Amino acid sequence: MSLHSIRPWRQIDRRKSRQIMVGSVPVGGDAPITVQTMTNTLTTDASATIKQVLACADAGADIVRVSVPDQASSKALKEIIAESPVPIVADIHFHYKRGIEAAEAGAACLRINPGNIGDSNRVKEVIKAARDHNCSIRIGVNAGSLEKHLLEKYGEPCPDAMIESGLDHIRILQDNDFHEFKISCKASDVFMAAAAYQGLAEATDAPIHLGITEAGGLTSGTIKSAIGLGNLLWMGIGDTIRVSLSADPVEEVKVGYEILKSLGLRHRGVNIISCPSCARQGFDVIKTVETLEDRLAHIKTPMSLSIIGCVVNGPGEALMTDVGFTGGGNGSGMVYLAGAQSHKLDNAQMVDHIVEQVEKKAAEIDATANAAE
Repeated sequence: MSLHSIRPWRQIDRRKSRQIMVGSVPVGGDAPITVQTMTNTLTTDASATIKQVLACADAGADIVRVSVPDQASSKALKEIIAESPVPIVADIHFHYKRGIEAAEAGAACLRINPGNIGDSNRVKEVIKAARDHNCSIRIGVNAGSLEKHLLEKYGEPCPDAMIESGLDHIRILQDNDFHEFKISCKASDVFMAAAAYQGLAEATDAPIHLGITEAGGLTSGTIKSAIGLGNLLWMGIGDTIRVSLSADPVEEVKVGYEILKSLGLRHRGVNIISCPSCARQGFDVIKTVETLEDRLAHIKTPMSLSIIGCVVNGPGEALMTDVGFTGGGNGSGMVYLAGAQSHKLDNAQMVDHIVEQVEKKAAEIDATANAAE
């Protein structure tokens, strides 16, 4: 029995939202929760940005956002979009004309921040450009850039202010008969963001983009995002996610998939279940897992692998994974395949053999899926 199979007590009932398209990628409805990231290269350096987009797409990013702060970036955007294998979202701040230029360049979606793009007339011009060029919109509410009148009303950034901002701008789009939009309401404070998202989820059927903004570095930001996004996803809220880290965008994609994977919402690649190691370990668990993560990074097929140092929990974990190895004694351990004991193996041969078994199992899973299609 594979660990990634769905059991009734693990099922999450997702909030029902309507579906929009971001380029060729469906967001909302019954579509898989998509994983996004954002480039951090200068957009005007098209070759560097394209290289980063390709790396993110290879890591599994469904959608990539690119900042468009000036007219030179708008010009480079067209070249970037032409080379991208995934839809590109144009990140627009302060100047509404960048939104118009991005739509004309072929952006799949425009991310606009209601607090700093200008008055409703300017937003209307961006809406027209989006409609004319078959481009969706993300309303991006952020606690750090709320409208002045809302800050005066509430005294400080808070969930109610964020919800009101989001609903005000939803109304502008709907009044202009534009419905191809999703919405986010990000804050660096986990509690504020979670409360705002819950309120929006009850008030609209629009697809929701989840994020804890400015979450921090790779370790701290991963933990913060896992707590904030994980709890919302657990409640069924969220149709697309971005993990915001002060790190390589590829790491954001990896963390995003790990969060979805841990909740059984989406699977990509090998899910390694491994112990923290202790004095009972029959081999160097930490080094082995690091090596396997590197050597199995090319596997995109959803499957599970258990690497456990001893027989206390090893056999039990191996029963629920596609491939497993449990440390024993005398420099050898037991290989498990499809949840059953298969054969003993010397520790020295373990890594190469496990890689071989995982690749073989991935090929079998892919063949079965292709035959079913």
